[in-house]
Amino acid sequence: MSVGLTTQILAANEAAVAQAARCLRAGGLVAFPTETVYGLGADAGNAAAIARLYEAKGRPAFNPLIAHVGDLAAAKGIARFDAQALLLAQAFWPGPLTLVLPKADGCAVAELATAGLDTIAVRVPAHGIAREILRAFGGAVVAPSANLSGHVSPTTAAHVQNDLEGRIDLIVDGGAVEVGVESTIVGCFEAPMLLRPGGLPREKIERVLGRALLQAPDDTDSESGQPLAPGMLASHYAPRTKVRLNADGVEAGEALLAFGPDASFGTAAAAMNLSPRGDLNEAAANLFGYLRALDAKGARAIAVMPIPHHGLGEAINDRLRRAAMGRE
Repeated sequence: MSVGLTTQILAANEAAVAQAARCLRAGGLVAFPTETVYGLGADAGNAAAIARLYEAKGRPAFNPLIAHVGDLAAAKGIARFDAQALLLAQAFWPGPLTLVLPKADGCAVAELATAGLDTIAVRVPAHGIAREILRAFGGAVVAPSANLSGHVSPTTAAHVQNDLEGRIDLIVDGGAVEVGVESTIVGCFEAPMLLRPGGLPREKIERVLGRALLQAPDDTDSESGQPLAPGMLASHYAPRTKVRLNADGVEAGEALLAFGPDASFGTAAAAMNLSPRGDLNEAAANLFGYLRALDAKGARAIAVMPIPHHGLGEAINDRLRRAAMGRE
């Protein structure tokens, strides 16, 4: 695409919300905070705007997008809910849960946003500014993470600016996000299936359902090679620097992404601790920002200490595994 737009950056307030809604209605691209990461929004019913979004991110057009809506009533306008899906929506919306559901009859979301699938990914975000923008816009907004495709996801407006300045119309700066990893995605098929771990731990979902979530068998539909949901490409969230997982020490020239009170930085070229007290919520909030910071240090690799796999640790390890796949 022709890079060279003037990207406006506005502090989050009533005027910024109104400007964001106007920009979306005009087919523009608006980055705004959600509780998980910053999203890059486009009118979900405007195929031309969605094509611009794919181009701005350099995102494969076979990778579907999440439609963000203001409430459950709006979600029912674009997706069909069975009893289990309704149970999850009522328990966890607004919040960091995306449901993959059959499209409703007359679904107004453009085919380009769903990548030709007969399902749609839907979420009601909890962030106040995101909800105000959705309310002011009055419709569904597709909003993948506001970064170049495959890069580390943005948790501040500065991260968005670093990747997308000159490619998008507006950034609404609402400060650092709270959760720090993307939403959990559950496919509401014959039985609920965990498609992507995220900001809502599996255990909480299973407690509400009264049953274990099925595990997605693969990152894609085995016949088409197409992702069933956003964020399922094997190589994703990748910094430029090679990532080495489950490191029990630091090798020469490596930076260290540590976790917990027993971290030893040794001879690391640079080091950051996701949570010195071993708090997985704190670690999730810091993950993408720290990966970006270490990526900028010019180290030979980023060594990552083991992260516990329970609670939000499942989502953290999922993102780190994808980061370690490198860029395609």
